[in-house]
Amino acid sequence: MRIPIMAGNWKMNCDNEEAWQLAAAIADQVGDVQNCEMILCPPATALTTVLAAIEDTNIGLGAQNIFWEESGAYTGELSGPMLVSCGCEYVIIGHSERRGRFGAPDEDFTAELQKVFGDTDASVNRKIKAALSYELTPIVCVGELLSERQAGQTDEVVTSQVHAALDGLAADQIDLLVFAYEPVWAIGTGEVCDAGEANRVLGLIRSLLAEATSDSVAQEIRILYGGSVKPDNIVGLMQQPEIDGGLVGGAALQADSFGELISAAAASMG
Repeated sequence: MRIPIMAGNWKMNCDNEEAWQLAAAIADQVGDVQNCEMILCPPATALTTVLAAIEDTNIGLGAQNIFWEESGAYTGELSGPMLVSCGCEYVIIGHSERRGRFGAPDEDFTAELQKVFGDTDASVNRKIKAALSYELTPIVCVGELLSERQAGQTDEVVTSQVHAALDGLAADQIDLLVFAYEPVWAIGTGEVCDAGEANRVLGLIRSLLAEATSDSVAQEIRILYGGSVKPDNIVGLMQQPEIDGGLVGGAALQADSFGELISAAAASMG
């Protein structure tokens, strides 16, 4: 049985004092939970602060992004060795916001946002390979815009993103990945994808992983749902056979709500 994962993506929130308080509160509530893999992904400025707060717990540390070069003239970027030196074990790659794809975009600045963030399928693939080379577990994000869903393109978009992410990876590397389906229109909007539909898309992702490896390998890979995951919808989501946990935004910024999500995920193991 696949052990569920609950990963909190704090995005651009929490200075160091706030990060300490939040991580410490989460550690106090659920730091010893056994049946759920727990990950905190704070902003880069707070990585070492959070690491100290979760010391001697079962909670892992993740970064929100990575660059594929080890060092060099890449102002503002973070390399694999830098993340490892901060205690990271995981890294989110290809989040829709890093791709410049927002659930509630600022129409006046959409083009500029895409230039600023700029991740593409090709850069996502390079970042996955870099993460694996430094033994960081990639949490690879895929998902469609509202306009793409309305046009009936969900499966096409997700398939294309998964294929691009896996390009050039061997089966034993794919086996190390975690995937997250995040319908972009449900991120930060309060909307949530119907649990049955989310399960269907995760099943599509698993079938693509099976095609690239084998059914037995694909059945071992964890696939998460991300998009307004909250305590009031987590039980329904975790009842779906393909959903192995959540990539959580807003609800991860409150210790009580994130603790509820972790408890629900752990309880799903029976």
